[in-house]
Amino acid sequence: MLTPENAFRIIYGKIKHEWKAAFLTCFLLGVVIHMPVLLSDIPNHDGLDSMYFDQNMVTSGRWFLMVACGFSSFYTLPWVIGLLGILFLSITAAVLCELLEIRRNWAVVLTSGLLVSFPALASTFAYVFTLDGYMLAMLLAVSAVLFTKKYARGYLPGAVCLAFSMGIYQAYLSFAMILSVFAVMMLFAGEKAEGTSAADKAGSKLSAFSGALHYLYMGVLGAGLYLVLLQVLLKVQGKVLADYQGIDGMMSGTAGKSGILDSVINMYRDFFAFTFKGNVLFQNVISLTACIVLGTVTAIAVVLLMRNRKYWKNPVGLVIIVLALLALPLATNVILLISPSVTYHLLMRYQWVLYLIGAVALIGGNEYGRAGIWLEWAVCLGAFVLVFCYGITDNIAYSNLQKRYEKTYSYCVRLLDRIEQTEGYYPGIPIAMVGVVGDEQYPVTDLTLPVTSNMIGMNGDILLYRGDNYRSFIRNYLGATLNILPAEAMEEMYYSQEYIDMDSFPGADSIRIIDGVMYVKTENAMSR
Repeated sequence: MLTPENAFRIIYGKIKHEWKAAFLTCFLLGVVIHMPVLLSDIPNHDGLDSMYFDQNMVTSGRWFLMVACGFSSFYTLPWVIGLLGILFLSITAAVLCELLEIRRNWAVVLTSGLLVSFPALASTFAYVFTLDGYMLAMLLAVSAVLFTKKYARGYLPGAVCLAFSMGIYQAYLSFAMILSVFAVMMLFAGEKAEGTSAADKAGSKLSAFSGALHYLYMGVLGAGLYLVLLQVLLKVQGKVLADYQGIDGMMSGTAGKSGILDSVINMYRDFFAFTFKGNVLFQNVISLTACIVLGTVTAIAVVLLMRNRKYWKNPVGLVIIVLALLALPLATNVILLISPSVTYHLLMRYQWVLYLIGAVALIGGNEYGRAGIWLEWAVCLGAFVLVFCYGITDNIAYSNLQKRYEKTYSYCVRLLDRIEQTEGYYPGIPIAMVGVVGDEQYPVTDLTLPVTSNMIGMNGDILLYRGDNYRSFIRNYLGATLNILPAEAMEEMYYSQEYIDMDSFPGADSIRIIDGVMYVKTENAMSR
C-alpha cells in the first residue's frame, strides 16, 4: 500500500507540464488582479440581501446551486469564496488547454491570463456570494466537452457534467456549445484531405461525422437530464418556476413564441452589437489595436492552414467548418433562444473570452512554417496587451464598487439619523420608502462609466434600488433595524398629491408620519 507521500508523488508526476503552467498562471494572476475584492466586503445591491443565503434557487432552475455554494458555507466570505472560485477557474484553464490542444508555454500562459482577467469575471465578483458555485459550473461545462472528446462513450459523463453545470447556472451552456463547435471544427480540420485511397477518405469522413454526433448526444442528454431533475426537485419542494428572466417559459414551451426566425436574427444582431459596441472586448485604442491584431492573425492563420492542408480537396469538410463558423453566434447567444426576454448582462457573456482564447490556440497549436514565428509574436503581444488592459479594467470597476459602498454608507448614516430624529419616531414604526436615490439631490459622481458602463453591479453611485436594500444595509453595516414595509404598502400613497408635494431627501419635508406610517421620500421630486 502506498504512503500518502508516494501517492501524491505519482499523481503529481502524471500531471502534464502545460496543466501545471495553466493552473499556476490562472491562480496567481487571479489573486493579483482580483485582490481588492478578495480582501474587502463591498457588496452590490443583490449582495445586501445575501450576507447569509442558502442559495436554494430551484425556482430559477438552479437546483444544484445550493450544493455548489455550500462548500464555502452560506455566508458571504469574499476571501474564502474568491479563492475557491479562482481554484475552480484555474482547473478550468488546465482543462481548456487540454481540450484545445494548447502545448506551447506562451500560449498556455496567455490562455489562463485571458480567462482570469476578462471583465465578465470581475462582474461576477460583484456577486461574490455565488462566485464559487458559478466557477464550478464553468468547470463542469468545459469538462463535459473534454469527456466527449477524449473517450469513446465520453458523451455520457459529459452529459452528466452539463446537466449539473446548468443546475448551477444555465448561462454556461454557451461555454459547452462554443467549445463543442470548436471541437467539431478541429475534427474536420484534421481530416485527411488526400488519403492514400478512397477507403481512407471515406473512413476519415465517417470518423469525423461520428465524433461530431457525440457532441450532439452530450448536449441533448445533458439538457434532458437537467430538465428531468429540475421537474423532480420542483415537485419534491412543492414549487414552480419563477418568471424571473423568463425562466418559466423554458418548461411551458413559450420561450420561443416570438418565432424561430426572429430569435435567430436577434441572436446574430446581439452577437455583433456586443462584440463591436459592448465596451468590453475593447475600450480604448490600445485594446482595440490588440483585438484587431488577434483578428488579423487569425485570418492569416486560417488561410495558411487551408493552403498547407489543401482543404479545397475536401469540400465536405470545408462546408462543415463554414457551417460551424456560422453557428458560433447562435451557440454564443443560445440563452436568447431559451428566453428572448432575458436581461442579458455581463455575467452571462463570459463566453466571449473563448474567441480570444481560440485565436491563441489556433496559433499556438499549429505549424505555419517560416511565417509561424511572426504569427506567434503578433498573437503573443496582442493577447498580453489584452490581459493587461482587462486587469486594469477589473480594478477600475473594483475601485468604483468600493466608492459606491462608501457613498451608500455616508448616505445611510445621514438618512438613519434624520429618521430617528423625526418627531413621532419609535423603534419598529412602519416605514414606507422607494428604493431609488434622487439624482437631482445627488448628482452623478461615478467617473468610471466610460469603462464600467456595461459591467452590471459595478457602475453607478449607490447600492440602493429597493426599500429592502435600505433595511439590509442599515442592519448589517449600521447596526440598526428598521421596519421597512414591502413595496405594496406604497401603492395607495405613492400617487397621492400629498406624497408628490413632499421634498426629496435631504429636504426638510422629506419624511412624514401619516396614519401611523412613516413615509420617506428619496426619489426625485419630479421623477414621475
